[in-house]
Amino acid sequence: MKIAFDALPLISERMTGIGYCQAGQIQALMALHPEEQYIMQFFATGDGGEKRQRLKKYEEARAEIRQGRCSGYLYRLVSNFLPVPYCYFFGKDADITHFFNYIVPPAVQGKTIVTVHDMVYKAFPETVRGRTRYMLETGLKRSMKRADLIVTDSEFSRSEIIKYFPEQAEKLRVVPCGVDRTRFHPEQNQNVIEETKKRLGINRDYFLYLGTLEPRKNLRRLVIAYDLFRKGKSEYPVLVLAGGKGWLNEELMNTINELNLSEDLTILSYVAEEDIRALMSGALAFVFPSIYEGFGMPPLEAMACGVPVLTTDAASLPEVVGDCALICDPYDPEQMTSCLEDLFYDSKLRRELSEAGLKRAMLYSWENAAAVLYDVYREALDG
Repeated sequence: MKIAFDALPLISERMTGIGYCQAGQIQALMALHPEEQYIMQFFATGDGGEKRQRLKKYEEARAEIRQGRCSGYLYRLVSNFLPVPYCYFFGKDADITHFFNYIVPPAVQGKTIVTVHDMVYKAFPETVRGRTRYMLETGLKRSMKRADLIVTDSEFSRSEIIKYFPEQAEKLRVVPCGVDRTRFHPEQNQNVIEETKKRLGINRDYFLYLGTLEPRKNLRRLVIAYDLFRKGKSEYPVLVLAGGKGWLNEELMNTINELNLSEDLTILSYVAEEDIRALMSGALAFVFPSIYEGFGMPPLEAMACGVPVLTTDAASLPEVVGDCALICDPYDPEQMTSCLEDLFYDSKLRRELSEAGLKRAMLYSWENAAAVLYDVYREALDG
């Protein structure tokens, strides 16, 4: 097979969860099936310098790099209304072309696969950036119609897509995400953990959230729960919110200021990749209070680091963590507070969750995901 990938999620300056999902699946697929031919395709004006450099690891693994000499943003905008052929930029020799970021452009050669990660723009439109919501509202239905098969990350997301697009039920296939255990495993060197904490300005025990600071992550209710948790205590962990600021986070910042949490709450706007394992491994617990996730990789990555996890009963999260995490109602700060209390006071509970989480994370590997994805490609070709 000659398998082409739209590399857009891989060439951003800071990758999102979609980029990590694509990277994990592609790298494992290339290792599992080196006999196939792989093509990485991206739009860029000029020589594509930095973007091309970000694809170097795939080129070194013998993937062909193809550049469409056009602004990617301009192409996506124009092709949403005019059928500008994708194959004009990238040729007609691919057997399979896979788009990991929802949208399939017009006139793609060969069989087409699209990954639709979730339906958050339908379920919680107020939590989605306007430009993204507009692109999905105007393009996703047509995109799924163009695709030969549709991949999604969880059974929950599959049911969500069917709810909003029942006509696509027969095309849907679930390919779960995985955990990169070269990046996510318990940090055994306590000195590394202490040095990382010191460098990041964390001077005592801490609860950790890692992810984008945006509305659907439900951080405002977490902050309210944490404020209730710290009341009446002389010693307690700080709350660390780590990750880039998304959109509409003013309400979160206002709540932090109103509750006078500046001494007990630390915001790390960016954490270097080499620091993430130590930061996770050093946490008293990992908290992920999201109201909607198509899969929810961060809790699984925390489990792989041996950290007890608190998350919610929303969307795909119970499917991912099973009975290996504390689960709370995302809309009930008092219940969230109670879970924080349990994690703080009960060392036996923390140990049990840590051990169960490590076993749970072992079930999710990129190799397993790649094997399922390869079967999807074969099915598309044979269909």
